[in-house]
Amino acid sequence: MEVSVTLWVLTIVGLAALISVDFFIGRKPHDVSIKEAGIWTGVWIALAGLFGLGLLLFGGGQPAGEFFAGFITEKSLSVDNLFVFVLIMAKFAVPSQYQQRVLLIGVLIALVLRAIFIAAGAAILASFAWVFYIFGAFLIWTAWKLIQEARADEEDEEFEENKLLKAAERRFGVADRYHGTRLWIEENGKRVMTPMLVVMLAIGTTDVLFALDSIPAIFGLTQDPYIVFTANAFALMGLRQLYFLIGGLLKKLVHLSYGLSVILGFIGVKLVLHALHESGVHVPEISIPVSLGVICSVLIITTITSLRASKKQAAAEAAAGHDDASKDSIEA
Repeated sequence: MEVSVTLWVLTIVGLAALISVDFFIGRKPHDVSIKEAGIWTGVWIALAGLFGLGLLLFGGGQPAGEFFAGFITEKSLSVDNLFVFVLIMAKFAVPSQYQQRVLLIGVLIALVLRAIFIAAGAAILASFAWVFYIFGAFLIWTAWKLIQEARADEEDEEFEENKLLKAAERRFGVADRYHGTRLWIEENGKRVMTPMLVVMLAIGTTDVLFALDSIPAIFGLTQDPYIVFTANAFALMGLRQLYFLIGGLLKKLVHLSYGLSVILGFIGVKLVLHALHESGVHVPEISIPVSLGVICSVLIITTITSLRASKKQAAAEAAAGHDDASKDSIEA
């Protein structure tokens, strides 16, 4: 798909306007209700759908299919980010009324960093086709690692600050408490960061680690930098509302890691097949409609099996609690 400089500029300006509106609406610290989160989650998904329809009308079925496949993939992978965001919020004891501001700025930082990743990835793939082998192998390895982590069932998981974040804290210092939404304060004659800024940096820089698998994954669906960027942008910009909407349901998605591993493994195989095709080897390539069907099917099946497993586990725990109560009553 040929994208002019004008279209790039208009797209970035449009996305910046949407982010500004989002910031204006959430400028006042408050607890986000399920209703508010649900409405704005629907708005962001609708905007992504309209953008995809625009691609369909002006670019054709191929770009539109690639966008929807990329958006759904990035959205599903971003749900996995929410688990870590919950850990970060808990570690830094972020007051509930400030969490929406933290997520807004943190996601904005993540979007800028991902844009850099996308530009670098597009340049590398355009010059070296063999990189598809590396991306494909990396996604297959990541898929296997996700399965191992899911089977390990780590319940006492804690967020660990990365080296960049620790270095910033040592260099500038951190205040001992939150000061509203302020990012810097004067303390004992020295300018120090507030915990608010630290959490924002934690959210933004931690997302870079997730981009290491999500960016190669979407390049497995499309090599068009414009579609890669816009799919990432729409997936990330609705992440804040999604955090509040399904925050309580995250623990019920017990099979999410398995579903994501299947998706990453599938795209990894697709990348390897594409690399072989580019090398002149006659192998079948997986089309975008097939990719979109596989991704949607895996997510639907994963959600259904997760909710069923969570329901059975809750029933078993309730039954065990009832039996313990009965034993205590008999002993008494």
